[in-house]
Amino acid sequence: MAGNKENKVKYNIKNVHVAKQTETAGDSGTEYTYDTPKNIPGAVSISLDAEGEISTFYADGIAYFVTSANNGYSGDLEMALIPSWFREEILNETLDDNKVLIENANNNTNPFALLFEFDGDVRAIRRCLYNCTCTRPSIESETTEETVEPGTETLSITNSPRADGLVKAQTGPDTAANTYDNWYKNVYVQAASAVRTALDADENTGQ
Repeated sequence: MAGNKENKVKYNIKNVHVAKQTETAGDSGTEYTYDTPKNIPGAVSISLDAEGEISTFYADGIAYFVTSANNGYSGDLEMALIPSWFREEILNETLDDNKVLIENANNNTNPFALLFEFDGDVRAIRRCLYNCTCTRPSIESETTEETVEPGTETLSITNSPRADGLVKAQTGPDTAANTYDNWYKNVYVQAASAVRTALDADENTGQ
């Protein structure tokens, strides 16, 4: 049976959400849980490059075996303004008794899932990047001249594979309506059985 119509183009990043990621040691390895995603309004742009190198093994005078490593993505997310809750929950800044945000070099940033979408000519494509970390945004602005030009803040983000190999998820033309509609209510998590099947397949092929 033919599927639903695919998008021909994508444009306009919007609906950026972040969910704090927590890792715990379980009987079968690292287990991941996520807080309820929170919206960061004011998405300006995102540019994430794929990370990973192609390795080539030569034998018999030819490229006998070629493999490509998947090391996730890295790049920049530009927003109008990073909210205070993100600074507390992800950047690990703390509020003192006077409700002033304090940045301390001894506090490490927390990992998170990044959710967002691109508009399409048919339906928006929704994505979730797991196991993200980010740098602190720079401090910069300009004086006001004849016109007011709002400044922006940029996060340098690294999206690394989780211990179970998961990197990202995205909706397609045939994604179930319930999954699509609830994308920002909870972080989408692949069924554990499917993850186990993928890991077993890698082990059986010696990868």
